Formats: sequence, C-alpha cells, structure tokens
Amino acid sequence: MNKEDYFISLFDKKHIGDDGAVIKEQVVSNDLFCEDIHFKKEWMSFYEIAQKSMLVNISDAIVMNAKPKYVLIGIKLPKDVTYAQMREIEDGFSDVCKSYDIEIIGGDTVAGDKLDISITIISYTKKPIMRKGLKKGHLVAFTGNLGGVKKDLHRVLKGKKISSGSRLIKPVLRDKFFYEASKWMSSSLDISDGLSKELSRLSKVNRVGFEFFKNIGKSELCSGEEYEVLFSFDKKYKKKILSIAKQHKVPLTIFAKAVKGKYKSICKENHF
Repeated sequence: MNKEDYFISLFDKKHIGDDGAVIKEQVVSNDLFCEDIHFKKEWMSFYEIAQKSMLVNISDAIVMNAKPKYVLIGIKLPKDVTYAQMREIEDGFSDVCKSYDIEIIGGDTVAGDKLDISITIISYTKKPIMRKGLKKGHLVAFTGNLGGVKKDLHRVLKGKKISSGSRLIKPVLRDKFFYEASKWMSSSLDISDGLSKELSRLSKVNRVGFEFFKNIGKSELCSGEEYEVLFSFDKKYKKKILSIAKQHKVPLTIFAKAVKGKYKSICKENHF
C-alpha cells in the first residue's frame, strides 16, 4: 500500500472513496493543484494554471453525475506575485466558473514560496453515479484518445514547448455527453492517474477483473491527467451510448468486459 492509500485508510470511510462525497443531494469534492507537483510555472501562464485547477475539480463533479454550483478557493500565493498575475489568476477562475454557471462563494488566501491551489466544489444531483455499481458482464469504455497528455508531459519535462491547445494545459471535459448518457451507466470516474490505475480502483471496489478485447498500449494505460471519463454499462445499452457519443462528437472506446477476478495496475504510482 502506498502512503496516499495508507493515509486515506486511517479515516472513517463513510463518505470517502469516490471522486466526491455524497451527502443527500449534494456532492462535495476537493482537489489540490500544487506548483512543482502538478505543474511548473514555466509550462503555463497564471491564467492557464487557474483555469486547469478549476476544470480538474469540475471533472470530479461531472463523473458523479452532479452539476457544480458553488466553489470555495484556497490559494497560497508566492510573495513575489504581481498584481497583474493575480488578475490573471482571477480571470482564469472566473471564466471557467461563468462557463459552468458556478458561483465563487469564498475561500482563503495565504502567502508562501510557491503557488498552491485548493478547490472545493459543491454540486447537486438526484442520481449520483459511484465507482461501485460495475457488475460482471458489464462493458467498460473511455472517452477521448489517451496517451497524448503523457507525451506532452515528457516534452515539457525536457524543456520543449507544447501546443497551447494541449490537454495537459486545458483538459477537455465531456459534460454534455456524460449527463445525457449517465442514466445508462453503472459506474464512472475520471482518468486522473492513468487508465490502468483507475481500472484497479474499479476492480477493488467491485471485486471484478477485466477481459480486454481491444489492444490498449502502455502509453494509453499509464497516461495520467487525461480527465477523460472511464465508465461501465450493461451491454444492452451499447447502441444507445454509442449514439449519444456520436451526437456529441465524443470519441468512445469500448475495450473490456468485467469478469470474475481482479485487476492490478501495471503503471508506476503517481503519488508518494
């Protein structure tokens, strides 16, 4: 067990274990976005940093079939941050929130050596979709095309430039597709730590393994920060889900079936 999993295991698990905590009709989610862990300032503008920190948190709400409504922002600002840079950060937060009709209702600000952001989103749903719900025989699929984020990460780590349209800079969320298709899904989560790691989470909570019927390479299995959707569904809904994906122009790969057994991630851990 890695230290992240061990630390989480020390707490009461009543509301822990999904992308957010379900409390009646609310889904509350929180994520950190920290300099030199999740990003370097040489890779992104202050606007892009704020934008991504908000988008990756909204992703958690979407995959639980919840509509984000309110957000609290905790931020540690470097002591040398300029007023222009602070305006960039505010613009990044505000532009994303406006596009998803989210209200910023507060938070906290402190000074420090690095730029660290904590986002807490309060969302609402009448039918949350959890990681648990996948059953043997259900099909497993992911949206989008995986692997590109890992390639771009390797480029920036070598000091090379990447396109401003890279999903490493700005994740592409599949909210319209997800909300329409959600009624036929049995489980879901976003791909933040790589497809293989997310499959191991589904395997553990649902006590199933996976029979792959498509060749998924290691670059796809181990590419983190994709923020595409990994989900399952009963095979009788396949035609309906494919139709919705086509309608929203969302690439969809149905690649495996849940079977008896277990699945262990083949990728290096992203966390300590």
